[in-house]
Amino acid sequence: MELNKIILLNLNKHLILIRRGGIVVIIKKLRSLFYFILQIPIYLISIPTVIIIRLIRPWFLLRWYGLRSSRIGHFVTETELYCCKRDAGINIPSQRYLDFFYLHNKLVCNKQLEKMWRRSLIILPRWLLVPIVKVNRFINIFITGGNYHEAHEVDARHEHDLTGDPDLIPSPMRDIHNLLERFQPHISFTDKEVFEGKRILTEFGIPEGAKFVCLIVRDSGYLNRHKKYNIRDWSYHNYRDADIDNYVLAVEELARRGYYIFRMGNNVLKPLKSSNPKIIDYAASGVRSEFMDIYLGAKCNFCISSGTGFDEIPHIFCKPIVYTSYLSFGSVVTDDKKSLILTKHHINKRNQKELTVSEIFSSNVALIYTSEEFEQNDVVLEENSPEEIRDIVIEMDERLNGNWKETGEDLLLQKKFWSLFEENIKKINLKTPIHGIIKSRFGAMYLRKNQNWIK
Repeated sequence: MELNKIILLNLNKHLILIRRGGIVVIIKKLRSLFYFILQIPIYLISIPTVIIIRLIRPWFLLRWYGLRSSRIGHFVTETELYCCKRDAGINIPSQRYLDFFYLHNKLVCNKQLEKMWRRSLIILPRWLLVPIVKVNRFINIFITGGNYHEAHEVDARHEHDLTGDPDLIPSPMRDIHNLLERFQPHISFTDKEVFEGKRILTEFGIPEGAKFVCLIVRDSGYLNRHKKYNIRDWSYHNYRDADIDNYVLAVEELARRGYYIFRMGNNVLKPLKSSNPKIIDYAASGVRSEFMDIYLGAKCNFCISSGTGFDEIPHIFCKPIVYTSYLSFGSVVTDDKKSLILTKHHINKRNQKELTVSEIFSSNVALIYTSEEFEQNDVVLEENSPEEIRDIVIEMDERLNGNWKETGEDLLLQKKFWSLFEENIKKINLKTPIHGIIKSRFGAMYLRKNQNWIK
């Protein structure tokens, strides 16, 4: 990328933020400028440091990796997949090397998670490593070779670091090598933390050894918590939202089957309406903590999710996940053989008919990531019904208990759906693959009742 283009893109980004946020953003920018001035000596020292690092590369390679710490899904899975790839020998240099890490964002979404990653990785202060990274990338504009020092595959993230929006770029969160099932999680709890987690479960009234489920239903409350400053419009994410009321039927059924249910989340918009003592609205309890967020996600029997960052915690701890009202359709999680999936219904706005699997792809809405794009393509999204959610949750419980009766028809429907899915994904001819070997299952009851949809 040319230097003048980088400068213009950065300038434009700052002007947009100032127009949106007004005086609040101006104060933040001035504070950042003051911080940058204080860092000038470090930047000056970084220049010879980077030169030395580049010169010794043939004998000893130093690499760095910016951990995207502001969003829990990225912080969990991108980091875990780096560790899995390292153990699998993927993206590993031939010479001796050492990898360093820094928190890419000043905001850390979960301090407990940060603490656990610090026990596994060499994480240096941002003020020390960021100047080295930026100086190296600046030099790379004129002299190539700096990409060797990026511990992640250099893709669109490299562009983002210099130019823009972390939410509209491809993410290295996809387990295309099916690594998570091969390796144990690279973060773990200390004995003291396990004791504390069990103690808090007891305070919630959960007996020792009782089964419990985490329920996470995405709404706009978390990202919009700073909306009063008008710094950023997060509405492009709204297509991913779901209504917590649609999950009451399912969790009541789980409670009847002996499970406790923790409704997860932070700054949720609506309460979970249930008087059942086994159904705990932990997100609105006033006692939720960053530690228990991680502990519950890691220790649950399974998780029910509408597709949001929290579900990456049970994902890396190999806990089964029921994905409901999931989008985008073409990027459903396919690497986990224990997971079950339902996606939102795609309705043609013009004739009010539901799109079939092939029509979702041919309508160009299988791999889009903003609410506006669905509107532009005349597609209205409808959430899964309470009955559909209940049915797939029952399927998960019965699979885990060994009581699920899978018929020959079920196997044929799964094969038909996933063959059609793969066929359409291949037609898109993605530059960066987002699926490895497909192991997940679509909801069996849904496929039985909607066989005409699979075409």
